[in-house]
Amino acid sequence: MTGQVDENDGREGREDRRDRTRRWRTYGRFTAMIATSTVVMFGLTYTNVFAADHIRFSEERVYMAVLMGSAMAIIMLGFMWGHMYRDVRVNVAIVLVALVVGTGALALSRTQALVDDRAYMKGMIPHHSIAILTSDRADIDDLRVRQLADGISATQHVEIAEMEWLISDIAANGIASTPEEAAARPVPDFEPSDDS
Repeated sequence: MTGQVDENDGREGREDRRDRTRRWRTYGRFTAMIATSTVVMFGLTYTNVFAADHIRFSEERVYMAVLMGSAMAIIMLGFMWGHMYRDVRVNVAIVLVALVVGTGALALSRTQALVDDRAYMKGMIPHHSIAILTSDRADIDDLRVRQLADGISATQHVEIAEMEWLISDIAANGIASTPEEAAARPVPDFEPSDDS
């Protein structure tokens, strides 16, 4: 009798370990899926730039990708709660972490607390590039709207050139933090190109 009890205990112990391993693999795949999706979403935010050389690392795009990944984690977990993901404690922990991370990303986006001069311009170049793409390629029939779009496109080209120059100047010479320093290193006048 004792041998049978020991055998049953051993079998139950192995099954418990298998269940725990299976559960952690399932949650591990979920975490990998959310992380991969977040990285892919970050990359996809650059697909609508006008030109590939307008792609710059943007902290704002990181914040938005992390916010979307956090929301996706909560939504997907909500749909699969009790089906694939049955551990209530782990599910609640995932939701809480996603809420904290998503709220943090939103706060950083709204406050721009970690964005300095160069990071601001590096984030704005792809943003301006999107305005060029939509202004140049939209199917616009109204002449007034076309004129507006052409003006927006030309302005964005000039501002991208200015930002590229400023990024280089600040990297080489530092911040111009006084009126005298700014006057000594003025931004050149960039003209709209013929293709803008």
